[in-house]
Amino acid sequence: MKRKIITIDKDKCIGCQLCVNACQEGAIGMVDGKATLLRDDYCDGLGNCLPVCPTNAISFEEREALPFDKKAVNAKMNEKGDNNKHPQNLACGCPGTNSKTLTRKVSTQTNIIDSPAESQLMQWPVQIKLVPINAPYFDGANILIAADCAAYAYADFHNKFIRNRITLIGCPKLDEGDYSEKLTEILKHNNINSVTIVRMEVPCCGGLANAAKTALQNCGKLIQWQLVTISTDGQIIEN
Repeated sequence: MKRKIITIDKDKCIGCQLCVNACQEGAIGMVDGKATLLRDDYCDGLGNCLPVCPTNAISFEEREALPFDKKAVNAKMNEKGDNNKHPQNLACGCPGTNSKTLTRKVSTQTNIIDSPAESQLMQWPVQIKLVPINAPYFDGANILIAADCAAYAYADFHNKFIRNRITLIGCPKLDEGDYSEKLTEILKHNNINSVTIVRMEVPCCGGLANAAKTALQNCGKLIQWQLVTISTDGQIIEN
């Protein structure tokens, strides 16, 4: 079958092994000091290895490849005892991407003008490419899929959009690859209550909204969703 899969430029590879640690499925290994895609059927094509590569040696290509064999990957993880290391805890090799739930106190403040703002973020990481697909905080969650610029443009972003939601952010203009496949997997394999999409009014931000809509269409579920557009001067112009 023809599908999207990673390719590794051996000339750019410096043998740091960060991609090996980042690959949740064990599709990448070291051969003669260079990172190598060992098995097509172990590569899910979601690209958790891409953001950790310091030399941009990894990219996507579309070619004939064996379909992703999730059962074989799970069997290998069980055999190696790597279930705690791979699928749910680490989204990539960087320790800063450890998946965790953040506990927030319920605020009873009615006048917050003179009070310091409180973060409403409920989990870490937040980047679409880094968040684990089967993280426990997705169970019964309301999801926010937001353009990363939106939080800077809209003043009350935490209280209006992040509060009581699991936050996923991205920028289709700057990130390589298509978010739709990973978002589809998240929606398909978790009990999601609702999806809120927040984009900027700029044209390039349409890629984020389209990816989210595609995921909603392809996940095989009926999930309540809404789209909100923020203007560059920080106003809600479409709801």
